Amino acid sequence: VGILGTTISPYLFFWQASQEVEDEKAMGKSTVKEREGATAEELRVARRDVFMGMFFSNLVMYFIILTTAATLHAHGQTKIETAKEAAEALRPLAGSGAYLLFTLGLIGTGMLAVPVLAGSAAYAVGEAESWRHSSLESRPRLAPRFYAVVAASMLLGLGLNFVGFNAVKMLFYSAVLNGVLAPPLIVLVVLLTSNPKIMGTRVSSRPLSYLGWATAAIMTAAAIGMFVTI
Repeated sequence: VGILGTTISPYLFFWQASQEVEDEKAMGKSTVKEREGATAEELRVARRDVFMGMFFSNLVMYFIILTTAATLHAHGQTKIETAKEAAEALRPLAGSGAYLLFTLGLIGTGMLAVPVLAGSAAYAVGEAESWRHSSLESRPRLAPRFYAVVAASMLLGLGLNFVGFNAVKMLFYSAVLNGVLAPPLIVLVVLLTSNPKIMGTRVSSRPLSYLGWATAAIMTAAAIGMFVTI
């Protein structure tokens, strides 16, 4: 469930859609009416963007699993409690520089992930509350509530480091939570994209709809199986 949750995370649904809107705003389409619809070329670009992103993210995930299996698991280390223990997976490759390499990777990942996670939370809240200015394109004085959510999300994540929570365990449990929350969102997306009243002539193809339903079913079955076997 955790692996599925890190691959198909709920925040991605909000972030990807929000950034597509931001791109259109950057092209001068400032009103909702101007942003309605999509050309065949725009859909091809979006499809290619998502495909490349998912391909490389899953490629990285595969090699992380492969590396830890060949190093830590092979030597009986099956419970990782700290970042230091996780860095040991790089020792066969980087030697004494394993900790430095892991630290640099952690910093780089954080600089990429923190704005995305905090931003997706702000977009989700802003859209749910129908805030007029709910965008990273808006200046803070025009969107104080939006940026307040961004700041609160970042401060909450920072504060958890000082109250005794195990960061590695929190990463694990958050991945599991993502795996549990994602299926209902997938069902909602499939229903929306299959509805001609909403999508017009741009409804998703049957193979894509079947793939969406299959993904939701597999993730739901995995979540149920997890709860049954706890």
